[in-house]
Amino acid sequence: MWRSSATLSFSSKLLSYSSSSSSNFNHFHYASAFAVFNPNAVVDHTLSPSHQRFYSSSAASSPSPSSDSVIKLGLLANKSDAFRPLGFKASDAIQLARHYGRCYWELSKARLSMLVVATSGTGYVLGSGNAVDLVGLCCTCAGTMMVAASANSLNQVFEINNDAKMKRTRLRPLPSGRIAIPHAVTWASSVGIAGTVLLAYKANMLAASLAASNLVLYAFVYTPLKQIHPVNTWVGAIVGAIPPLLGWAAASGQISLNGLILPAALYFWQIPHFMALAYLCRDDYAAGGYKMFSLTDASGRRTAAVAFRNCLYLVPLGFVTYDWGVASGWFCLESSLITLAISAAAFSFYRDRTTQKARRMFYASLLYLPVFMSGLLFHRLSDEQQCLAENPDRIAELSPFPEDVTGSGKDDRKKKLSYVTPSPVGRAPVAYASIAPFPFLPVPSYVDQ
Repeated sequence: MWRSSATLSFSSKLLSYSSSSSSNFNHFHYASAFAVFNPNAVVDHTLSPSHQRFYSSSAASSPSPSSDSVIKLGLLANKSDAFRPLGFKASDAIQLARHYGRCYWELSKARLSMLVVATSGTGYVLGSGNAVDLVGLCCTCAGTMMVAASANSLNQVFEINNDAKMKRTRLRPLPSGRIAIPHAVTWASSVGIAGTVLLAYKANMLAASLAASNLVLYAFVYTPLKQIHPVNTWVGAIVGAIPPLLGWAAASGQISLNGLILPAALYFWQIPHFMALAYLCRDDYAAGGYKMFSLTDASGRRTAAVAFRNCLYLVPLGFVTYDWGVASGWFCLESSLITLAISAAAFSFYRDRTTQKARRMFYASLLYLPVFMSGLLFHRLSDEQQCLAENPDRIAELSPFPEDVTGSGKDDRKKKLSYVTPSPVGRAPVAYASIAPFPFLPVPSYVDQ
C-alpha cells in the first residue's frame, strides 16, 4: 500500500514537472533520450547548447520524442545531469567514445596507415640482421602509425572543400560536419608529435627525422600540389617509399644500399597503382579540382604507358636483391614471376584502355605488394649467410682444426674463438672473443664497442 502510493505520488510529481517544463527542454536532453532508442545515434557534447547537434546514421530526420517518452527513460527530463541514472551517463559516454573513435579512424585513413606500418615493419626486420628486437619493432610500428595518422588527418583538413565535392569523400568526418576543424587539427598535432617523440626515444634520431620529414612532405607539399600539377603522383610515390627506409634506419641506425631495395620497390609500385586509381576515378577527381595525370589524357594511352613502364622497372629488383646477398635465389624467381604478372596486367590495360582492364591492373597491384614483402622476409639471408655468400673461402679457412694445434683434442675444439664477422653493406661489424688458441687465424683490426 505504501509502495504503490509512493510510486503514484512520485510519478504524478514527475509528470507535472515534465508537463510544466516541456517547453524548456534543451536539445541535448531530447538527443540523449533518443540515443537510447537509436544505438547508431551520437550526441556532440562539444558544441555550445545553442548549437548542439545530433548525428544519426539514418538520412531521414527523426522526430523529437514526446514528454511521455522522456519520462519512461527515467530522469532524463531533469535539467541537472547530477540526478540522471548512472546507466544513462555511461551510455552517453559510450556513444560519445564511439562517435569520436569512428571520426579518428576515418581521419587517420586507418587501412592506408596500416599498410604504411607494414612496409615500415618489413624494413625494420630486414635491417635487424640476425636477431629482431621485438620491443623496438613494436615501438617503430606504433610511432609510424601515429605519424601516418597525423599526416592523413592534416591532408583531410587542407582538402575539406575538395572532399565535399567528391562522391567517395564527401561523407568523411570534416565535410559531413561530424567533427570540427580545430578538433581535427588538435588530434593531428597530438599524434604526430607523440609518434615522432616515440621514434626518437625508442629508435633513434635518424628514424624520427625521416618520420617528421615525411609528414611535412605529405601534408605540406604533396597535398597542395595535387591541385597545382600532375607531378603530385611522383611526389606521393616518394612519400610512400620512405616508411620502409624509416624501419631500416630504426633497426640499423644508418641508411645503406641494401636498405634502398624495398623503398625502390614501393616507389615503382605506386605509379601503376595510382595510375589505375586515377583512371577509374577521373570524373571524381575532376569534380574535386585535382590536377591528376589522367585528366589531361583523354584516350588514356599515356596513363597506361606510364603504368606499364614502371612495372618493367620492378623486374631487376629481384636480381639486385639476390646479387647483393639480401635474399636467396628463390626470391629472385618469385619476384620475377609476380612482376611479370603485374606487367602483363599493365600491358593489357595499355592495349585495351577500358574500366575493366584498369580495375584488373589495380587489383594486381594490390596483390603484388604483400606477396613481394612476404617473399623478401621469408627468403632473406642472415648476416652469417651473407658473409659466407660473399666470402666462400672462409668456410675452408675455419673448418680445419688439427689435433696437433692443441694438446687436448676434442675438448679444446669446443673453445673455438668466433671469427669477427665481416660487416655486410650497411651493417655494423659484429665482434666476438679473441682467437688465442688459433694464432693462424687473422685477428680483426676493428671491434664493436
